[in-house]
Amino acid sequence: MPIISVPHVFNEDELYVDLRMIFGQSLFLKCEGFNFAGSIKLKAATEMVESAERDGVLTPGSVLVESSSGNLGVALSMLAASKGYRFICVTDSRCNLSTRRLMEALGSQVHIITEPDAVGGFLGARLNYLRALCASDERYVWLNQYSNPSNWKAHYRRTGPAIARQFPNLDVLFIGAGTTGTLMGCARYFREWPRPVRIIAVDSAGSVTFGHPPGRRMIPGLGMNIRPPLLDESFIDDVVHVEEADTVRSCHRLAKSGFLFGGSTGTVVSGAMDWLSSQHDTRALTSVAIAPDLGERYLDTVYQSNWLQDLYGEDVLSPNGLEAGARTG
Repeated sequence: MPIISVPHVFNEDELYVDLRMIFGQSLFLKCEGFNFAGSIKLKAATEMVESAERDGVLTPGSVLVESSSGNLGVALSMLAASKGYRFICVTDSRCNLSTRRLMEALGSQVHIITEPDAVGGFLGARLNYLRALCASDERYVWLNQYSNPSNWKAHYRRTGPAIARQFPNLDVLFIGAGTTGTLMGCARYFREWPRPVRIIAVDSAGSVTFGHPPGRRMIPGLGMNIRPPLLDESFIDDVVHVEEADTVRSCHRLAKSGFLFGGSTGTVVSGAMDWLSSQHDTRALTSVAIAPDLGERYLDTVYQSNWLQDLYGEDVLSPNGLEAGARTG
């Protein structure tokens, strides 16, 4: 029976869902949402905060500040409450309302950017605000998840080894690309693994991470408006881009089987199924995908019919659409 005194020490790291019965392809989905922060971002948040504490950058009286579309903000809110820091999360209007309320319930201040930067979009505007904030007061400590090496080191030290323990014969690993912390940490770990593992990055259509033109993205989590500073494409074997309508269909396909996952997970699953369906023979492959979070924070968006129809059309959840999503992603 686990007994804990601080919330960040608990994380269920060994739960997988076999998706064969739902999608017809063998894929093991690593569930990262079972901790008090509700997502895989707990690992990066803990690593970045504790590294800053060890280096003397974060001290009593410091005020944590960070840009986040949601999940990292919740994780840092939880850590700040536990450790006694103030925390200001800079997000934008795409952040789910339930996520903002959760951060505020944990005692954090949420600043919402309402106008995108002309070049960098909403992310660029968030980063500009943070730079000005830090210049105004030396108490502000910006961990900067976009370039902080502790972001990827958390997954090199924890997520990659956890997958390897359960799947020593792993052939293919699908990882969503946001800041690319999870992607680069796992990719670096498996580059050193005794057997070859193909690393497949899954990105949102409209993201510029891998050189594609920018486009509208309404589901927070994956994708970037700027090239992630942490990204090193030499560690990646292939990239799959997923349209948001296909993300939605994958989420609802999972929900119809009783698994309520978040938008990032829907994107990763859709991309993984698309990639697997394009291969000649996947029967002998051991494939794993990482599910960053669960679905409760998306009830007002991905699981809200009016929101979906306004953005993606009335047919997004039609039976034919769901069946197509099941076949191709």
